[in-house]
Amino acid sequence: MTDDRRQKTDNRITRTGFRPQPALRSPLGKAGSSAFSAFGETSPVPKGRGGRLRAFTLAESMVVVVIISLLILMAATNLKGVITKNSFKAKSQGFIAALETASTSAGQSDKRYEVIIDIPQQSYLLREISSSNLADVLEEEIIAEEDFGVNCKVSYVLFDDGQFTNEDRAKFRASRAGWQFGGIIVLLDSDEQPWSIIVDRLSNIVRVQPGEAQIVWPRSKDELPF
Repeated sequence: MTDDRRQKTDNRITRTGFRPQPALRSPLGKAGSSAFSAFGETSPVPKGRGGRLRAFTLAESMVVVVIISLLILMAATNLKGVITKNSFKAKSQGFIAALETASTSAGQSDKRYEVIIDIPQQSYLLREISSSNLADVLEEEIIAEEDFGVNCKVSYVLFDDGQFTNEDRAKFRASRAGWQFGGIIVLLDSDEQPWSIIVDRLSNIVRVQPGEAQIVWPRSKDELPF
C-alpha cells in the first residue's frame, strides 16, 4: 500500500513539475484567520445584471440635481403666483367690505359714514362722522384703516356726477337715505389688469367686475319717461 502511494506522488511530480506542499495553518487558529479576512479582504461591490458594476457617475448626479432644482423653481413660481393673486383678492374684498359696512350701518341708524380713498398714499379708511366739520377726521371716528398694498393699486375714481380724480382723495359718504354720490373705483392687480368697484347709489349695492366699467349716469326728472 505504501509503494502505491509513493508511485502516485511520483507521477504527479512528473506531470506538473512540482511536489505538492501540505496546507499551512495559521498559528492563531480560527481567530487569526478571521482577523486576516477582516483586514486583508475588501467588501464585494454590488453588481447589476450581467455582472456590471453599478455606481452613480458625476454626470448622472448632476442630472438629478438639475431636475430637483427645476422642480423646486416651478413650485416656487406657482406658489408666488397664488400668493400674489390671493393678496389682490384679499385687499379688494377688504375694501368692498368697508364700503358695504358704511352703507349698511348708515341705513340702520341716523348716523353718517364715510369711506375716504387716499390715492397718493394708496390707502383707505372707514369712519363714522360725528362732527359738522367734514374736513377733519378725528381719531375716535376711524373704524378701519388699511393700505391697498403693492399688488392692489387704485388707478382712478369717477363719480356719477362727472367728477374724476387719480391724484387726490375721494370720499364716498353714506346716510340713511343712501349714498350721496355713486361711482366707480378702478383697481389694478399685479398684472396691471383693471377691476372696477361699482358703488350704485340707486340700489345701494357695491359690486366688482373685471375691466373698466361704464358708469351709469343718474337721470334728471326731465329725462325720466314718467
